[in-house]
Amino acid sequence: IFMVLSLLSIVYGALRCNILAIKIKYDDYSVRVKPAAYLCIFMWRSFEIATRVTVLVLFGSVLQIWVFVVVLLNFLGFFLYPWILFWLSKSPFPENIEKELSRLGTTIVLCLLTFLYAGINMFCWSAAQVELSDPDLISKSQNWYRMTVYYIVRLMENAFLLLMWYIYRTDFYLYVCAPMLFLQLLIGYCMGIFFMLVFYQFCHPCKKLFSSSITEAL
Repeated sequence: IFMVLSLLSIVYGALRCNILAIKIKYDDYSVRVKPAAYLCIFMWRSFEIATRVTVLVLFGSVLQIWVFVVVLLNFLGFFLYPWILFWLSKSPFPENIEKELSRLGTTIVLCLLTFLYAGINMFCWSAAQVELSDPDLISKSQNWYRMTVYYIVRLMENAFLLLMWYIYRTDFYLYVCAPMLFLQLLIGYCMGIFFMLVFYQFCHPCKKLFSSSITEAL
């Protein structure tokens, strides 16, 4: 019961972040979110987060040391990614976060921001993409390519981790139908992707402002 309540609270938080990110990106427009959009986001985040956590738990139950390697690589990759993009853009160092902050203080704030960003992206696609070269520190453009790469790589990673669990599973899972669980988790993650596609294609409150739809981008 507590696990379900915890999952629901996390999904609700992800839903609110999605809506907040939309309002920040399109603050010049009147954003009206319909019930269908709320439902799609809720289903998208529920499947995405639940299956991701379950995959990591199953993998960690048979390969305890390697799960730390997977988490660390994921975290470092997402933590360093905004800094690499910022370095490649050759933009000036952000100075407008808070006038009272020194350069060191600004660096610490940006590190904390990217730390939070990395933590979120380990489990689900972040609603707001960090862009250190932007004055608002948030990317205002809709990058379909980045989102597509994220979900393809994440699906492949989940499949690989489940395969390792299936190979090295112990007698603890003797009465669990491993092939069925393997298939259910992959289908569950694909269902999350499906509801995400439905949201951006049909239910996004500002879909008319997109330069191209997600299906055209794909």
